[in-house]
Amino acid sequence: MLTGVLVFVLFLIAVLAIPVTLTYQLSWPQDSQQDTLLEWAFGLVKVRIPAAEPRAHSSGKRTNVLAAVRLKPFRRRIVRFISDLWRAIHKEDVSLHVRMGLGDPADTGQLWAIVGPIAGSLATVQGAAIAIEPEFSDSTFELNSAGSIRLIPLQLIYMTIALLLSPPIWQGVVKMRKGGR
Repeated sequence: MLTGVLVFVLFLIAVLAIPVTLTYQLSWPQDSQQDTLLEWAFGLVKVRIPAAEPRAHSSGKRTNVLAAVRLKPFRRRIVRFISDLWRAIHKEDVSLHVRMGLGDPADTGQLWAIVGPIAGSLATVQGAAIAIEPEFSDSTFELNSAGSIRLIPLQLIYMTIALLLSPPIWQGVVKMRKGGR
């Protein structure tokens, strides 16, 4: 019995160590276009992923994301996760253009105080064309992206578990749920 469980765990680890390649083209919300092809096991398995239908998110309870973002340890941990994720992903011809605004110029300014430096450093990244721009006059989120990325699922699982077990993340979640109080 123990040998069977051990063989299964080793098989699962071996399968998750095989790289996954995701080739995509995404445009939102203009046309809600999405063309995504997932390749696994060095091209032996190919799956075309259909476009997801946009859904309106309505919840009785509102969360204050800016309350968590104001916490310095939370910001550091998120930036570290994004940095680790960026290094773990092998990119080919990746382009990303994002325009975002919160409607209120003051709120957009607070958001841009955090996103702006990240956008500036991402704009200089080799192997990708990245532009993130603020929109101070209107509440908007526009995304245009295309490229091909390759990642190892086992590595992504490890990084995500490390993020979720991080105390600064949980402090940020608690702060968001309290609404910044």
